[in-house]
Amino acid sequence: MSNMREQLLAKTAGIRKTSAIKEDEVKRTERTQTAPGLAGALAVAQLRVQELEAAGVTSQLAVTEIAPNPWQPRRIFNEAKLSELAESIREVGQVQPIVVRRVESGYQIVAGERRWRAHKVLGLNTIKAVVADCSDSDMAVLAMVENVSRDDLSDYEISLSIRRTEKEFPDRKRLAEALGLSRSGLFQFLSFDKLPDFVLKDMEIQPRLLGANAAEAIVSAIRKFGEAGLAAAREVWPDVVSGELEQGKAAAAIKLLATQGTAPTGGKERSIDKFFAGKEHAGSITKDVNGFTVKFKPGVMTEALEAQIRALISQTFNHLPK
Repeated sequence: MSNMREQLLAKTAGIRKTSAIKEDEVKRTERTQTAPGLAGALAVAQLRVQELEAAGVTSQLAVTEIAPNPWQPRRIFNEAKLSELAESIREVGQVQPIVVRRVESGYQIVAGERRWRAHKVLGLNTIKAVVADCSDSDMAVLAMVENVSRDDLSDYEISLSIRRTEKEFPDRKRLAEALGLSRSGLFQFLSFDKLPDFVLKDMEIQPRLLGANAAEAIVSAIRKFGEAGLAAAREVWPDVVSGELEQGKAAAAIKLLATQGTAPTGGKERSIDKFFAGKEHAGSITKDVNGFTVKFKPGVMTEALEAQIRALISQTFNHLPK
């Protein structure tokens, strides 16, 4: 069990206090700098994990009797890394047990969901686990803190976890303190909830479309201009999804459309269709008065695929009547 404690300690080794971050550092990124603010929460979480380790009992449990932590903020698990972990477990076995707690339906994961998912990939029937007593508030904070400290967790995923965690605390002040966030930082994450449904629908598929800074700015712009702001946001949003407009410039574009009175009322013909490679968003096809555009996400286009597309276009237009 020392491995788990050592990993958590390693995660916090390079984290600075909020006061140590200079203003110009914050301005260089669109993503909220959550890690420094969580230093205190991480330290508390480490102590709580040590308590759970000391009091827990190691067992071999049925994989099917275990469910994920309901406060797990992560929406997307990297399939390639999950496959690598599964292959490692196949070759050398499970080095570190997961931590679970008992519930009426079986067990819930406190820490180690990736290892549990890897066991499911391998089709294994049992998994080594430490059974510990853990309250709902412990589950919520541990899941949040462990995941927020990782760079690959999106602000949108953090916001969803905060919403699920909120009911475990008497008020938002206590919640902010538990997470090591300022009140303004907390409300920045909560701003995702105020985004229009057409934005949230795409965020469910691509949680990295907006960071907390951009989300708060868009919400503010829509609120300021009312119906005109909402109409402008509906016009601007497809460009954010397709990558044609940077998320940090979306609020300014909404304000410009709303103040100039050029926001669409439904008469402008424009369609954007997204296409996928498996579950991953691969690109989009945009058709409007300016033309017909096919756009691929970075890393999707291979030389072989490019050759096929070029050949198809050439063959199509060569057969058109002159």
